[in-house]
Amino acid sequence: MSDDAAGMTDDLGFEWRNWQARVDALWETISDDTDPDEFIGRMDALAAERPGAIALFEQGGSRDSMGRPAEAVVLYEQAIEQGLPSDLHRQATIQLASSIRNLGDPARSIQLLAAERWRISDELDDAVDVFLALAMADLGRERQALALVVTALAPHLARYSRSAKNYAQALITPESGE
Repeated sequence: MSDDAAGMTDDLGFEWRNWQARVDALWETISDDTDPDEFIGRMDALAAERPGAIALFEQGGSRDSMGRPAEAVVLYEQAIEQGLPSDLHRQATIQLASSIRNLGDPARSIQLLAAERWRISDELDDAVDVFLALAMADLGRERQALALVVTALAPHLARYSRSAKNYAQALITPESGE
């Protein structure tokens, strides 16, 4: 459990859980009518209370969500470099790779996500695969992308899971020539 989740305080008595609750509450305010500058300004104000990797991650996410992927990339990279807890590192990598893909570099997106697939396995595995598939499709690797998404989806099917996995494998397996 991270210090944030445990509600621990630093030497200055800062209550981390309260800060994260306020960040989470801000994320809940997003709608189609959200003013990007206002939202980013509010996130930056919160981040100023707690400089560091997690604040940079949240600032990156605010810019990403408001349609400013180039600004987000810089902040995600800084957050990862400064060191995020494992769960946030994974989220930051997914979001970084997605922004990089949106900025026209799907090859770099694939590099990041392929490495992330092997770094750790958790509840975000399917998200990694979805964004990896999108980047693959951008590079003309649609069959591999579809196979990846179908494989990720198969365990969630109430029926036909085994068939879906087999068909996904068939998408990327060369025909035997029979």
